[in-house]
Amino acid sequence: MNLLGIDFEDWYHPELIQQTLGKEKKIPKVINGLDKILDLLRKNETFATFFVVGELIEFRPEIQDKILNDGHEIGFHTMYHTNLNKMNSECFDNEVKRFAEITNKKSRGFRAPTFSLNSNTSWSIDILERNNYIYDSSMVPAKTGMYGDPNAEIKPYKISSSSLSRDDPAAKIIEFPLMITSFLGRKIPTGGGFFLRTLPFKITKKAIYNYQKKHIPSTFYVHSWELTPEFMPRIKLTKRDNFITYHNIQKVMKRMNELLSNFQFTSFEKYLNKIN
Repeated sequence: MNLLGIDFEDWYHPELIQQTLGKEKKIPKVINGLDKILDLLRKNETFATFFVVGELIEFRPEIQDKILNDGHEIGFHTMYHTNLNKMNSECFDNEVKRFAEITNKKSRGFRAPTFSLNSNTSWSIDILERNNYIYDSSMVPAKTGMYGDPNAEIKPYKISSSSLSRDDPAAKIIEFPLMITSFLGRKIPTGGGFFLRTLPFKITKKAIYNYQKKHIPSTFYVHSWELTPEFMPRIKLTKRDNFITYHNIQKVMKRMNELLSNFQFTSFEKYLNKIN
């Protein structure tokens, strides 16, 4: 069984867009594509964890009910999709508590925006633990230009603020690292997002097969705005940032439909209930 996380964000949340925008009013649009995403999952009899940016639930509370009523899970993706490197522990703790209020403490899993869990932000694990979180999915066991730790384990392990990359038997939080593979002699992420859009699709499918052979759940993710490009405005970015953000975005729905048709995916919550 594989794990599917949907990072539920709006058009102005991706990091490369955030740093370009000014103070203009940001009205959510991608949230209008939720039904389309739920239909995709329903058609493929798949459950997922929606790592939701909290301000979207504040803006439209019925989002949470729609997700939960279809049997999916709500996860925490910060209140405003803020990179942890730009936060401090007090701010993050306040956001964790605010998210608990607006979701009636439904969330037990977290994913850091832009996978920004690292040695400088390891304090977040202590805060999650104090607030009764049971898992995290922010580690990428490969190095990219924006994130990643090539020393991290590839299978689920127990994580602590003093041991981000290796299993800590005394820890309380389970880490579900994103799927990776080896390509031309180096580790590369294959767990979704930009890499789903950019790598030859056969590499993604082969990576899932390889994890299954090792009896390791592959942890996969996709952004809500990648599944609903019709609600994603094209912001003027540098050539590099435009490529990272928008390349092949029109292919994501078809590719995800094929993956969900050929592999079994479920939410983190249902997976943990099954193995416990």
